Amino acid sequence: MAQNAFTHNEVFSCPEESHFYSHCLERLVFNHCKSSDVVIEFGSGDGSPIINSLLRTQFNGIIHGYELNASAHKVAHSRIQQCGLNHKYVVHNESFFDSKKPEANYLVANPPYLPAPDNDICMPLLHGGVDGATITNHLLTLGYPNVMQLVSSYSNPVGTIAAASENGYAVADFMITSLQFGYYSSEPKVKNCIAALRQKRQAFYSNKIYLLAGVLFRKQSLSKTNLAPELMQVITAL
Repeated sequence: MAQNAFTHNEVFSCPEESHFYSHCLERLVFNHCKSSDVVIEFGSGDGSPIINSLLRTQFNGIIHGYELNASAHKVAHSRIQQCGLNHKYVVHNESFFDSKKPEANYLVANPPYLPAPDNDICMPLLHGGVDGATITNHLLTLGYPNVMQLVSSYSNPVGTIAAASENGYAVADFMITSLQFGYYSSEPKVKNCIAALRQKRQAFYSNKIYLLAGVLFRKQSLSKTNLAPELMQVITAL
């Protein structure tokens, strides 16, 4: 089913963000994986970022995605079948945190990062907690050797970098892009929360753009470098 058959509050849609996430997956994860590697994905959405990355790389492992939104799962399942990627990419219509998952070398995610006082927003599944970083930080407590996820400059990125260090992770690599505020982040309730975070030096953005980073967090015992200071400098630049 075509993605535009759904409304904004059924399936997340941001082509620019999905495109960036796909390239982060390709450069930071799939290009370095072995054929025996297992990747776990939190929040598969419509599946397009993983699908696009798989079509461009020689990744021969397997990805288990978990998507709670039934409409998004239906789109993802259809696209995976159409592209003949069933043997590489399996999306489960289950809660990531409640499901039984195989052991994995990598956890990847474009986690919900909209800050708001509660989830009574246009698309509740995009709520990332009061500062937008609640789920992002929680994923860093699960102990995976490598965690690649997107980190927004307006969702307390300083707190996320600190949380990574506290959980034994180094910043092994990262990519940065700029995005304009879109449909979901421009909702008044969300926009007001972002402005309040800025007053507390927990959000960094200009009137025109915010920054989005694809960050590969790797256990410090496995990482040869730690680019946390460099990431901190860039993600708080606005």
